Amino acid sequence: MNARFPLATTTWDQAEYDALQRVIASGIFTMGQEVATFERQFAAYFGSKYAVMVNSGSSANLLMTAALFYTQNPEIRLHAGDEVIVPAVSWSTTYYPLAQYGLKLKFVDIDRETLNYDLDALGAAVGEKTRAIMIVNLLGNPNDFDRIKEIINGRKIVLLEDNCESMGATFAGKYTGTFGHVGSYSSFFSHHISTMEGGIVTTDDEELYHIMLSMRSHGWTRHLPKENRVTGVKSDNAFEESFNFVLPGYNLRPLEMSGALGQEQLKKLPNLIRGRRENARLFIDRLSNHPLFTLQSEIGQSSWFGFALVLRPDANITRREFVARLEELGFECRPIVAGNFVKNPVMRHIPHEIHGNLPNAEYIDSNGLFIGNHHYPIPEAAEVLAELRF
Repeated sequence: MNARFPLATTTWDQAEYDALQRVIASGIFTMGQEVATFERQFAAYFGSKYAVMVNSGSSANLLMTAALFYTQNPEIRLHAGDEVIVPAVSWSTTYYPLAQYGLKLKFVDIDRETLNYDLDALGAAVGEKTRAIMIVNLLGNPNDFDRIKEIINGRKIVLLEDNCESMGATFAGKYTGTFGHVGSYSSFFSHHISTMEGGIVTTDDEELYHIMLSMRSHGWTRHLPKENRVTGVKSDNAFEESFNFVLPGYNLRPLEMSGALGQEQLKKLPNLIRGRRENARLFIDRLSNHPLFTLQSEIGQSSWFGFALVLRPDANITRREFVARLEELGFECRPIVAGNFVKNPVMRHIPHEIHGNLPNAEYIDSNGLFIGNHHYPIPEAAEVLAELRF
């Protein structure tokens, strides 16, 4: 489909192609100094102590979950059977690593306007068994972290933050992805920056950082510093340390090309976010009172991944009709992430419970969709939507 208003477009220019050529000329393609440089720059940009790059945002969620099972810190260590609260609307790989490590998922409804947690429902769901909360900043929109802090109220609850759709968003002047013990980001093509495929985990916890360095690469010690929080002190014998496995890890390593691309994309990120926010101001101005649909309500400063359009109860059209008309007008559309995720057949493989009911997630599932946002002006898209009637 060659859409008039696509979901995503490239943010590359000659700088990215030059970065790729730099890697090609080096002859070093597997994870190395380009990735390490990007990690340092990424951590500094977002105000985090550490960043670990991986091959996708999904892998970032897997790695940050895994690390919490091998920390020696009893206050944040997770165990199979622990309860983790999750929002009912998110992407599949928000949930899969949690289930694969034996956590019991408790699904909580979302707010129909913000598309993040229904905070009253979250407050009611947190109980004595709650060991962790997965925070998902949906479609660029931060959660209300002040309210979440009040809900936790000093309890020893681990915060994981899936920020894959919200790079560059802020709440109270702090970047999303850095509020939890660990936070994940995606640099897939359709996201705020693109390294082809890619993901990043941030943390301020040195031990978790070292665990992730090991687990990212087979669970071996090769990429750990000599003095580290996993083995203590490494041997000086490089031959022995080359295949010394200490944790049950994976191969989640990114390519050098991805690290080089990330360095160039990070330079552009302020302007990329600025362009998306300027488009959002126009959309809010032109479409806030549209008779057919509502827009996502912003918390903090959203990085506006896309524009969620939710049919009003009195719109008198079905979502299928809405999608068909938008596609006729040239809009590429998608459901709001994965909709009400508990409706998916895969849930029979995932131990879980549902806190109360999920009316807002169900409404979004039946009546919501999103269209693309971009780093360049899209006034025509706003005007076409402003004139849309049935």
